[in-house]
Order: sequence, then C-alpha cells, then structure tokens
Amino acid sequence: GYPLEIVRDPTGAGDAFAGAFMGFVDSQGDINPTTLRQATVYGCTVASFQVEGFGPERLLSLTRDEVESRYREMRALTIFEAGE
Repeated sequence: GYPLEIVRDPTGAGDAFAGAFMGFVDSQGDINPTTLRQATVYGCTVASFQVEGFGPERLLSLTRDEVESRYREMRALTIFEAGE
C-alpha cells in the first residue's frame, strides 16, 4: 500500500478499493492482465485516500488530479509493471 504518515480510520478502505478497481476495469472496456494490474494500483490509491479521514469525508473532497498524482507515486513504488 501507499506509505501514509497518519491513518485516521480504516473503515471503508476495502469498499474504496473495490469501487476504484471495478470502476477502472469498467472504464477500460476490456479485461486483460494489464487492465487488472492498473486497476489494482487504482484501487490501492483510492483506498489510501479513504483512510486519511473519517467516513467518506476524504473521498468526497478528492479530485481526479489527486488520484492521478498518487497513482503515479504508487506505480513508482511497485515492483510490477502497471502498463501505461
């Protein structure tokens, strides 16, 4: 996962992961190994934001730019190629 300084509340992290994972897969229109690897990184990325606040508060203020920025950071931390 993403190295966080503070975890406020882990409640909902799994749901955030699942939502981001499935949302990404659906947006790609094709299920293949690259899509699944990218979806895994997106799921971890969104889950890492979820634990920064209580309840849905952090996700409600989340921007696409924040997600994309952290996604790039997460890719740099992984040992597998997440594709383009």
